[in-house]
Amino acid sequence: MNLIEYPDREMLAMSVANVLAGELRKSLAVQDHASFALPGGTTPGPIFEMMSAVEIDWSRVHVMLTDERWVDEENAHSNARLVKNTLLTGFGAQAQFIPYYRDGLSAAEGATEVAPTLKDELPLSLLLLGMGADMHTASLFPNAQGLGEAMANDAPLLCAVQPVDQDMVRVTLPLHVLTGALSTHLVIFGDEKRAAVERAQSLPPEEAPIGAVLANATVHWAS
Repeated sequence: MNLIEYPDREMLAMSVANVLAGELRKSLAVQDHASFALPGGTTPGPIFEMMSAVEIDWSRVHVMLTDERWVDEENAHSNARLVKNTLLTGFGAQAQFIPYYRDGLSAAEGATEVAPTLKDELPLSLLLLGMGADMHTASLFPNAQGLGEAMANDAPLLCAVQPVDQDMVRVTLPLHVLTGALSTHLVIFGDEKRAAVERAQSLPPEEAPIGAVLANATVHWAS
């Protein structure tokens, strides 16, 4: 794990946006397309907005989510909605977005339908992750229903999970897809999450899923 500290969140967003855009350029120089998996939530929003203003060959960038709540894109809880409103604007509007939600299907049914379509996106060229204070990443939540299946080496490329004490079912990329990424970055804010990352390195992955992806990750932190 490589930890980089920033004086404030704005500097972090600017730096990470530049780093990610640079890595996409490098990927496009040697590949027909670059696959970029990213999280939802409010933390990466400023990063996405800055990236959308960078002029690269976005038409060859395939954007997908690390995980998604099983709701349509009009729902305020949709990660796809956030990404479309932040990254997929400006120059970024030319990127190809890979949606997961399938109307009329359950999360498990939808994941089964979508999973085979992700094969050509692997290994991920670039992976951006977030993390909760409970040490979950993507939708790999400790004790979630479906966690074991999603962390298995032979897991399908998209898995349905049900976090404990949450009403919404989610779909997530499995652990082997996350750990197989060619470049991995984690963005966290605050002392609590920094302590959680450090603690996760000594815990079993079932208790701290983020720990399973830290070995080759660059962690970007600001208070």
